[in-house]
Order: sequence, then C-alpha cells, then structure tokens
Amino acid sequence: MSDEKLPESHGSEGHEVATHGDPFADPGLPAHEPRRTDIDERAAKRAERQVSLLFVVSMLATIGFIASYVVFDIDKIIYVFPLGHISALNFALGMTLGVALFCIGAGAVHWARTLMSDHEIPAERHAIEADDELRADVIEQFRTGAAESGFGRRKMLRNTLIGSMALVPLSGVVLLRDLGPLPEDKLQHTGWIAATPAKPLPLINMNTNEPMKPEDIVVGSLTFAKPEGLEEDQEDFQQQIAKDALMLVRIAPEDLKDKTSAGLGFEGILAYSKICTHVGCPISLYEQQTHHALCPCHQSTFDLADGARVIFGPAGHPLPQLKITTDEKGFLVATGDFQEPVGPSFWERA
Repeated sequence: MSDEKLPESHGSEGHEVATHGDPFADPGLPAHEPRRTDIDERAAKRAERQVSLLFVVSMLATIGFIASYVVFDIDKIIYVFPLGHISALNFALGMTLGVALFCIGAGAVHWARTLMSDHEIPAERHAIEADDELRADVIEQFRTGAAESGFGRRKMLRNTLIGSMALVPLSGVVLLRDLGPLPEDKLQHTGWIAATPAKPLPLINMNTNEPMKPEDIVVGSLTFAKPEGLEEDQEDFQQQIAKDALMLVRIAPEDLKDKTSAGLGFEGILAYSKICTHVGCPISLYEQQTHHALCPCHQSTFDLADGARVIFGPAGHPLPQLKITTDEKGFLVATGDFQEPVGPSFWERA
C-alpha cells in the first residue's frame, strides 16, 4: 500500500475547546482519525469480502448442524482429544452451532469496525416524551405508509401475509416432536399387565428374590415386591421397576376403612404402588400405628387403611392398588394391572 493510502497522511479531524484553566469546561470531541477502509476502496472491498465470508461460513455451519442432527446416531460415541469419549451427535451439534453463532457475531463486529461510519456525533439530551407535533407527524407517516402499501385495501395480500406469519412459528413447534418418544400408552400400564385371572403373576420379594406366601407378611410390616420375570440384569430394569415397584402391607381386618380396597387385597394384605403420585419418588416410610405411608421427598402422606387416600402433602391422588390373591401353591399372585396409572399425573392420564 502506498503512503498516501495510510491514515496518518490524511491527518485528523475534530475540534478543541479552550478550557482557560476551567476544569469543568467542554473538552470537545477527540480528533477523528480516518481508517484505512475510509480512504482506500480496495481495503474496503477486502473488508466487505471478509465479512461476507464469515456470514457464508455461518450459513454452512447451520447447514452442518441440520445435517449432523440427521446423520449422527444418538448412541454413537467418539474420542476427541482432550475431551475424551463423548457423544458424536452432541459434539457435532455444539461445534456447528458455535461456529454459526460466532461467525455471525464476528462478522457484525468486523463490519462495524471497518465499514460502518465511526464519526462521533454529540446529541443534546431532550425530554423522553414527544411533543404533540412529533406525535402527529409519526401518526401521519404511519397512515401514509399503510395507505401506500395497500395493506388495508388489498385483502388477499393482507390475508396471505398474516397466514404465512402465523404458520412460521409452527416450524419450531414441529421440532418439539424430537424432545422424546411419544408416550403412547406406556404410562397407562405397568409390567403387571401380563397378569390375568387365568394366568396370574407371582409377587417376588425384592430382598430375597423369592415368591411370597401370606404368612411371610406379618401385621404392621412393609414388604417390597416386583413381578416375576423382572431381573436386575435386564437392560431396561430401571425403567420397568420405576413403574412396577410394589409395597405390601398387612393390616388387621377391623382396621380397614375402605371396603373396595379391602376387596382388592387378601386377608388384610394390600398391594399398593411404591411410586408417589406427586413427582414419582419411591415411598419407604411407614407408620405402623396409624397405617400411614410417607414419601421422603415432599412428605406426602397416604392412609393405607383407607385406600391409600392422600391426607397430607402435595400428592394429587391416592396410590394405585393391585388386586392380589393366592395360587394353588399358596403363593401371593396378581390377577391384573393397577386400577389406575401409577406415578404422577400426566396429560394423557385417563
């Protein structure tokens, strides 16, 4: 670049205000120094290409984000130094989105620093509220613009514009579909659904992993059970036990308050879901004298002698109960699924 293209050769612009020893006098604006892009069109074109390149890279990164979402499997793990083993999908989405946003910001900053005007212009403070003349002028300009656009007169144009603007947000709503799999009816049923009166499902003690007989459960005790066939080495054991977990309590027949609940049990043995109906915490605290079960998370309290009715706390409905009886060998079995969906409420809950 020749010397005449350097900012120093063009001097600076500005004004100075003499202070005459007054420390509160207006010092004036600092002298304005021209930038290289202000005096050399080739430098300005180069800066323009750089900004455009950043925006193009941002567009390509956005396309890469969408492609990564489609191409990479959610379970694929890769090794990236120094991060270690991480999800390929998360890494690709993070990198592409980060590059896209960074290039937009970097391009905007580069544009402002090299091509936009950098002259400082003082503006006197004025009242925030506009005067009547300015308000009237703004309203008149709005009416003139609306009339010239034909927005009110051309109904087809107006209606199609409103329709298109209303449909655009649906593209974002569609993405909500990928927040997770559709629940279908998986929340309505548990593993106990395999039980039928003709083919009952044995109750397996969670501690001994053995089937139970009525004499194994004494009055005042609390026992936890699971359906037969559910083993801890199963891949989906945690998901299944989160719905299938059962607690058994034996209450003296004269202490039972709800006849329907007593009819679902066997000789005072009642089988309730262990999952709290508030936020799904496992219930494990039992008051023998009152027959109350307490959730340790938020202290929801259920009266097991009265159909697990909620008597305190934020839980929204009673604990679902399982109908149980004994088989020909005298073991406790379930003859069907819970009467109500287990756990907290949800939109599709019947």
